[in-house]
Amino acid sequence: MTSPYAFTNALCRAPARSAVKGIRADGGPDPDFTGLVAEHEAYVATLRELGLAVEVLEPLDDFPDALFTEDVALTFPKGAILLRPGASSRAGEVAYIRAPLAAHHSRLLEMTGPGYADGGDILRLADRVIIGLSARTDRTGAEELADLLGKLGYRAEIAETPPGVLHFKTGCGLIDERTILAVPALAACPQFDGLEVVTTPPGEEPAANILRIRDTLLVGDRWSATRALLAARGVAVRPLPTDQIAHIDAGLSCMSLRW
Repeated sequence: MTSPYAFTNALCRAPARSAVKGIRADGGPDPDFTGLVAEHEAYVATLRELGLAVEVLEPLDDFPDALFTEDVALTFPKGAILLRPGASSRAGEVAYIRAPLAAHHSRLLEMTGPGYADGGDILRLADRVIIGLSARTDRTGAEELADLLGKLGYRAEIAETPPGVLHFKTGCGLIDERTILAVPALAACPQFDGLEVVTTPPGEEPAANILRIRDTLLVGDRWSATRALLAARGVAVRPLPTDQIAHIDAGLSCMSLRW
């Protein structure tokens, strides 16, 4: 498998005005739309500064969560996989990502069901892919996805996501090829055996959704202790605002498909 973060391309989607009504597990106030757009634009600009060619798709007002392109597909150098999102309100998004993906990937595979899988539950490592079971990814979907990953040459393992963690990657992210940042509830995940696991500082559990792009780690700017922890390991850290996307249960990895 190629490096899990040596990306050259990304596919994003601009937030629609309806995004302020995006799915959230525990209620809470709507995000501010102007702030949400500003966070998304800062994110796209950062990806471009880090050397990625970024395509930004038009907003989809009928699908409030469509700016989170990561949840509806997986992208690899060898091909892409169209997923089946676990939230019924997001199922229609897949049709709108098909053509943009086909323009960049000569091989396009697709889940057919009946199971479900969200991209937010998929963690790529250097030697395999972990599929986390959650409220949005069931075992039937995980098993179908594992078969499709096998067709692209990737080995998959299925893991349990702890209660209270929305997506597997809500609770963990890749620091480097051998090191995981994880919330305490996920630190003992058996699929992390053989890797070093660094736990999030107390009170900064939402910081676990880091995103490594080449030699830089993107981290929510509110999480000063996590940023210091990562910087102390000699990794370049880029803080980004995530206040508004956090209102709709999202983080840094959600806003792009990368390959």
